[in-house]
Amino acid sequence: MANTNTSGVNVRRYRIIRNVVIGWMTVVVLGAFLLDIPRINILEHTARNLYFHVPMWFTMMAATLVSAYHSLRLLQTGAPVRDVRAKSAALLAVVFGVLGLVTGSVWARFTWYQGTDLWWNFDPKQSMAAVQVLIYGAYFVLRSGIDDDRKRARIAAVYNLFAVVTVPFLLYVLPRQMESLHPGAEGNPAFSDITHPIMRLIFYPACIGFIGLFWVLYTQRVRTALVQRRLDDAHAPL
Repeated sequence: MANTNTSGVNVRRYRIIRNVVIGWMTVVVLGAFLLDIPRINILEHTARNLYFHVPMWFTMMAATLVSAYHSLRLLQTGAPVRDVRAKSAALLAVVFGVLGLVTGSVWARFTWYQGTDLWWNFDPKQSMAAVQVLIYGAYFVLRSGIDDDRKRARIAAVYNLFAVVTVPFLLYVLPRQMESLHPGAEGNPAFSDITHPIMRLIFYPACIGFIGLFWVLYTQRVRTALVQRRLDDAHAPL
């Protein structure tokens, strides 16, 4: 208990994991830019974006699962802390989703659309990923329209459980059934089929590292939100 602060977070464990994640990501970033890679047709050196773009989406999916879990627990227990955790995870899911869209758009601009002015071409996977981010953006719009704390938490939790069901379909199942420039879509080999084994030495650790980064940011936000809530309650008029 001595290592647990007033926000209910084990500070010692948080610091250890935070330091491990910082060290891990330092190695990943250095390896991403310094490790030599084979030349892949069209992609060339932009293939290094694999270490950043794809892990963003894995991290978003992990964040949505964490958020949905706490929404489910809120509906079961009614504990306000579950709403704080669900909201914090959902916000980071949006952040990583936006980063995934941005890194994808830049990657496409300098590979598929090189020599044009295009940054976005409504590729099925691009479009469905954008829809997924909008679905989670609507979660926060919904929250902002409800004043009562308990009602807001429960309605947002129900919506959140609906939103998480769409994730595998919009980010994985449906895009693979359509013609797309993305690897793994209909008619295209999966990226693993054209990726040299040496790139996997960085790619898999990058996925783990970005999910670890999510955990660190998520824990920070939860700690801050719970401390702020306690301060608000302490200064609330009797």
